[in-house]
Amino acid sequence: MSSTTVLDIWVSDLTFPGYMDWWTRKAAEFEQAHPRYTVALRGLDFFTGPQQVARAVAEGRGPAIAEYYFYLSQAARDTRAPDGSPQWTSVQRAIDGRDEILGEPVVIDDIVPAARDYYTLRDDLTSMPSIVTTSLLYANTDLLERAGLTRLPATWKEVEAACAALTELDGGPSHGITWSNHGMFFQQALASQGGRLTDNANGRAGRARQIDLRSPEMLRWVNWWRQLHDAGHYLHTGGIPDWQGTFQAFADRRTGLRISSSNDVSYMAEAARAQGIGLVAGPFPRQEEMPFVGNAIAGSSFWLADRLDPVTRDGALAFLQFVHNPRNAAERHRVSSFLPLTHSAFDLLEQEGWFDQHPYHRAATDALRLHPETGHEVWPPSHGAQFGEFARAQDLMTRAMRDVLHGADAEERFAAASDAAQQLLDAYNTAVESGSPVTPEALRIEYFTGAESYSGTDLENVVRLNR
Repeated sequence: MSSTTVLDIWVSDLTFPGYMDWWTRKAAEFEQAHPRYTVALRGLDFFTGPQQVARAVAEGRGPAIAEYYFYLSQAARDTRAPDGSPQWTSVQRAIDGRDEILGEPVVIDDIVPAARDYYTLRDDLTSMPSIVTTSLLYANTDLLERAGLTRLPATWKEVEAACAALTELDGGPSHGITWSNHGMFFQQALASQGGRLTDNANGRAGRARQIDLRSPEMLRWVNWWRQLHDAGHYLHTGGIPDWQGTFQAFADRRTGLRISSSNDVSYMAEAARAQGIGLVAGPFPRQEEMPFVGNAIAGSSFWLADRLDPVTRDGALAFLQFVHNPRNAAERHRVSSFLPLTHSAFDLLEQEGWFDQHPYHRAATDALRLHPETGHEVWPPSHGAQFGEFARAQDLMTRAMRDVLHGADAEERFAAASDAAQQLLDAYNTAVESGSPVTPEALRIEYFTGAESYSGTDLENVVRLNR
């Protein structure tokens, strides 16, 4: 029996029911199509997986491919092999202009722009997008109709008006809207206004060295959020981030609107069906006085190890193209609700009638296709920030926001958060530039966009509500 080349593929196990089953099937299908290879698939804990990868790399046994959450992109870029060289190499450079690898058509030019842009630096796709989500506004259409609202609010002022109309209803919700206190919504609010978290074009024109959590765009978002809360329109469920609490509030009809991740679409639709209410999903509301410059994304990507032998390298690249071919990318969307990663996958789903039967599922793709207004100096907002200590900077934002909702002065509190974030970034940059390895703290993932919130008994309880 001839030997095979082993491909160590490490993916984040998001713990959704059956999540790793899909990956196991794809690994087996790839092996069948490419009998020269054996896929050694490993599912990593979402929260501690990056630290496991770092330990393996330090010991010289890192995988051929590892999946990182999007705000760890800078940490991945700064990860070093035992000899001090970069652990990961550019996917685009490794493909080297080829249109197929081991018979698998190369799909990187077909990736939806928002996803491709986020992981591209200086026209180079450094890692392969694997999961893409964005922020959406969900609404109870029964309550909207009762309040005389004929469409989903599209701007902050329209949200205010909708909240006022909803709370004035006889027997209506106690509050108009809710959302989780999570960093992704700060990023979305900044991106849609053209704001940035760091210097050097959000860490894309060069290493990010200055972070700003008190920018005009940030404070505009924070103050609007606080004003909604003070007016009794925003329901603060208390926790950080409390995905489950905001979901339950919407399911209980305590709010008519909810901002959340596009990855929540299946849970929201299931709860709406169980309760017999109408549901609609649409883009994150924009600030009407600022030129709209697009929507931000979240998600994860695959990083390819450098210095692989040619057989292993091409096997790893072929695997990435295989799992993202139109049929597999479309299937993954159906089973997970993540955005279809390529135009071809979206077109296939549309041709097969998927979006006709599941209209909520096209909302995220439609949102990312919205074009920015002309006449504005645009650094595409899907080119979100990349910098060290992203996770802990998000923690500082959310804790500052909690204090503002409890009465703290917004400018003072976010100035303090910005100073603390700057200290973290300075320490991170000093460490990596002196040759120190990326620390476990810098590889920490605090919260995820809903994955930990709606499974098993929790979801069963929610969908039973008000039957």
